[in-house]
Amino acid sequence: MMPDRPALERRVLSAIDASPRRIPVLLGGCGSGRSSLLLRLREAIGRTSAQYIDLERVSTTPERLLRAIREYSPFPAPPLTPGAGARQAFDATLAFFDGAHAPGGEPATFLLDEALELRTFESFPGLRSVLRDLVAALAASPNRFVLTARYVARAHRLLRDAPPQFEVIHVPALAPQEVATALPSSAAGASSDRDETALAIHALSDGRPLYVRALSDATAAIGLRGIADPVSALSAIIGPGGRLADSCRYSYELRLHRARGYGALKAILEVLAEEEPLTLTEIAHRLRRTPGSTKDYLSWLEDVDLVASRQKRYSYTDPLLRLWVRLHCRPAPPSEDDVAREVHHFALTRLPQARPADTPPQPEPAMAMAGVPDHGLIEID
Repeated sequence: MMPDRPALERRVLSAIDASPRRIPVLLGGCGSGRSSLLLRLREAIGRTSAQYIDLERVSTTPERLLRAIREYSPFPAPPLTPGAGARQAFDATLAFFDGAHAPGGEPATFLLDEALELRTFESFPGLRSVLRDLVAALAASPNRFVLTARYVARAHRLLRDAPPQFEVIHVPALAPQEVATALPSSAAGASSDRDETALAIHALSDGRPLYVRALSDATAAIGLRGIADPVSALSAIIGPGGRLADSCRYSYELRLHRARGYGALKAILEVLAEEEPLTLTEIAHRLRRTPGSTKDYLSWLEDVDLVASRQKRYSYTDPLLRLWVRLHCRPAPPSEDDVAREVHHFALTRLPQARPADTPPQPEPAMAMAGVPDHGLIEID
């Protein structure tokens, strides 16, 4: 069980209750807790006053999206116009967002999870500017909205010229104290052991809630049989069929399929899995491609937040995903020895106190937000 984020929840509620109201946009990678936060907000606001919509699940066609939103909405909806096309259905969805009201005539609240998924509608006739139309409609509406997105770079680009109501909030990683609070009792014994285990799990997981949960549960399971060891737990769940391996595979495939140049992008990720950070020239040399084409590939990877650039050197944004690529992007599944060796090396780079005296320091992994520009028009935490 992951801890609630009351400070973050209060910040979002304060934004949508402010005068003039603001529209929070929660940004974070896979497993960062965005959806969980929206579902808690729905309970805090009340199910008759707030509607949660997972746009990643229902953005199939504009007509079916409109039908799904209306069918599961707590808010009354006007009759549908029969035979409406894609443009008319999308306009009707925006009109519903604008005109819905909660009991007593109070403003309705829409919690739009993965709002950028509406981009898929831009292949329909007359819908070339779906996301810009959405931003303009929400800014002009009297109702309240909270949006989320896993694609940070794309969200920044969309909101660069957005109306001032939009407030970007980066969902923070869990702090070591939050990890310690969430640890199962079998993950550590005494208070000092608990704090040490929490620090190790925090370092190995990069503080990402989904990874923290998986690693905490695995550490607790090992603790029931002996000494709780987060490094051994990581080996158990990052190998073939492991819980964390499946999570990383989902994030890897999802982001690659949202980008362009699928095969070449996988090759670059394998290059960076072997060594990082690397410059554009170094990557192009290893890839045996021109710097121009390599720069395009890297920009597409940055677009879906798989890599980031700091001082013209490229690295993964997610260190555990890099570990997964090293283990699983090979012709055959890794052996137990392969997993143990790679996890041991990864732990040495993440846990300085575990580094032998003769091991040289390793470069720190890139920050998750490295290379994402602050355009000065939106608030960034």
